[in-house]
Amino acid sequence: MIPKRFRPAAIAALTVALVSGSMLAYSASAVSGPKAADRATADTFARIADDVLSQRTQALVEDKAGSHGSGKPGTKTRLSAKLKKDEDTALQSLRARKTRLAELGEAYTGADTRVVVDRATITGGKATVQVTEQTTLTYKKVRGDEPATTDIGTKYELTLTSKKGGNWELASIKSQDSGPVAVNEPLAAKVNVVTDDGNQYPQGTPASTKYPATANPKVKTGGAYDYTAMAKYAEKYWSNYNPAYRKFSGNGGDCTNFISQSLKAGGWKNVSGTTYDYRNWWYDGALQTDSWVGANEWSWFTLSNQRATNLANVYQADIGDVLQVDFNKDGSKDHSMMVTYRSAAGMPYVTYHSTNTYRKSLASLIASYPDAIYYAYRT
Repeated sequence: MIPKRFRPAAIAALTVALVSGSMLAYSASAVSGPKAADRATADTFARIADDVLSQRTQALVEDKAGSHGSGKPGTKTRLSAKLKKDEDTALQSLRARKTRLAELGEAYTGADTRVVVDRATITGGKATVQVTEQTTLTYKKVRGDEPATTDIGTKYELTLTSKKGGNWELASIKSQDSGPVAVNEPLAAKVNVVTDDGNQYPQGTPASTKYPATANPKVKTGGAYDYTAMAKYAEKYWSNYNPAYRKFSGNGGDCTNFISQSLKAGGWKNVSGTTYDYRNWWYDGALQTDSWVGANEWSWFTLSNQRATNLANVYQADIGDVLQVDFNKDGSKDHSMMVTYRSAAGMPYVTYHSTNTYRKSLASLIASYPDAIYYAYRT
């Protein structure tokens, strides 16, 4: 029986949403209200963010401390009393995650975190700052064939308060990305809150997360699809988005749009028809189907058109296969990602948008979300 499923909210809005990058303006505004920070102040904000985010990253590193990427000396970061308490809890959470990863045979030997200020505005004695963090973690060679690194790009918003003596106190730091947290981020994933529309859709079967999994080898050559091309596309555009496609970051997330691009690069063909019918799948430069950008619609299209089958265990996923996650177990899928590397020991590594991530081990995802529902698709 096909169960009742959920419709993601406001998918239609994604068809026209555009996201543009922001540039930091250092000159002061001539009008009243928020003013852009000058270069020296913006550099101070970058050092503050770098300090906090680097401490989070170092909580995951096994043997030695990695470098703070800014390379600029600075005074000790001042945190509000509440944020100090929150960050202490965050570091404890990340150290516990490191322990769970070690139990799954994963560790990191080094890390490099770098922060760039995208925009900084000051109103009175308050500052609001948008930054982009780029972190590289080096995998320890536990089994011998792990990838060299995993890379993450995350956007944060900081709020700061000016104190006596010209110092700034950090009051909050919040991720602005949807999808799974970065491996060095302790907060919960954002999820779509949706309601059941009463209709029925091809939901698929949740996959086990028990490791290791029973072998289920994939035939990668000689078929209709080029799985290597899918993985190469995803690893080329995981951080620098392909300008040939619109991006939907901040408007429901770009994860499924990115997966659809990768699948098309590997040979998936369009299915024409209306944009709202999940049985259709296409992108034409001006519009796209709901199934191109919506996590739930993509899964419904995939199963109803027999483009993929469900795997029994997430660790069976191989190059070009797709994984999806329902973080809050409400029956609606929240995130899509593609396997772009698989170790000989049977560990898949996923690459995705929202948050932009390169070769994250499935172990680290499950260590962060042990209670989520996972779906694995053999494409």
